[in-house]
Amino acid sequence: MGVMNELINPQVVRSLERILAAAAPGGSFPHLAVTAGQLEELSLRERTDLLSRALLADLPGNYAATAVSFRRALDDPDFTGWMVWPVTETAATLALVSPETHAFEDCLSLLAELTPRLTAEFAIRRLLAADLDRALALIQGWTNHPDWHVRRLASEGTRAYLPWAIRVPEITERPAATLPILDALYRDPVEDVRRSVANHLNDLARHAPDEVVATAARWMAAPDANTPRVVRHGLRTLLKKAHSGALELLGFPPASLAVTPPRLDRTVVELPGELAFDFEVTNNGPAEARLAVDYVVHYAKANGRRAEKVFKLGTAVLGPGESRRFSKRHAFRQMTTRVHHPGAHVLEPQVNGVRYAPAEFLVRTDAAAAPLADLTGL
Repeated sequence: MGVMNELINPQVVRSLERILAAAAPGGSFPHLAVTAGQLEELSLRERTDLLSRALLADLPGNYAATAVSFRRALDDPDFTGWMVWPVTETAATLALVSPETHAFEDCLSLLAELTPRLTAEFAIRRLLAADLDRALALIQGWTNHPDWHVRRLASEGTRAYLPWAIRVPEITERPAATLPILDALYRDPVEDVRRSVANHLNDLARHAPDEVVATAARWMAAPDANTPRVVRHGLRTLLKKAHSGALELLGFPPASLAVTPPRLDRTVVELPGELAFDFEVTNNGPAEARLAVDYVVHYAKANGRRAEKVFKLGTAVLGPGESRRFSKRHAFRQMTTRVHHPGAHVLEPQVNGVRYAPAEFLVRTDAAAAPLADLTGL
């Protein structure tokens, strides 16, 4: 099995069993103990769910008593790492079915207590899905928490597209709902919190680009030393999509430019392989031009259509009449995140959101690549 899956292994299960038995005097965890021999062939998520089901079978069945045991477990410094994930999921499960009036809020507080041991960002999603406004009312207060892990949880746990996590449709339907959290955290002193804020803002840009740009502009009007970096990272998808407001906010207004068609080092790329290319940009305007330089690859799909992806090349400042050549080697290798299909592909320069003359090439697996030009220095 993969290395990630082994983050929950038989030793972790035995350690969790020992810790919880000490935290719940008189309790026993036979179902949890059995899972130590059932992990083979399971993914990390599946192992988490297996342990959580076992905990639900072993624990008394009411949220309040379980929360007491989990809080006692925090006295043990060994109660840390990936064993905490199934614990957070168990707490959320019990809280959501509990008849106790304050179980929902107490579970959020418990997740905040657990998150320094291992992020509770996955378990919190189920509470958000159950009652977004009720959850956000408490989470907003975390933005002033003295522990940066909790402040990060406020931003990361409420992201629209948190990796590995379940989706919360209401967050994408109401993108303004989480903006007060980001407003409170974009100048956080801890880099991990600020990066979460930027990623959260980037998530929101998929559905509310104009609102995201307006938020970033508000931040830039009251910045600290880190705000420009947060904004750049938060607007990265909008920059690739050539959103005019995002480009202008980051100092890349429209410019009078001449861009040569890409010069390719081959007409055919054999998988796996690389394509070297370059193109030249000239500032034809009367004033200095700040440039955000990207390139777009239009990948062939299995159905014969194309799917594009924008890649960053860099930024530059060109004086009137000044030219600069940009170059790159782009790899074509099969990956789990991108499957390459043989066929005609296109490479297209993009500067300050404007696309220029493209060049076409083939990708295939059954022939040697045919050199086109000697691009010395690429």
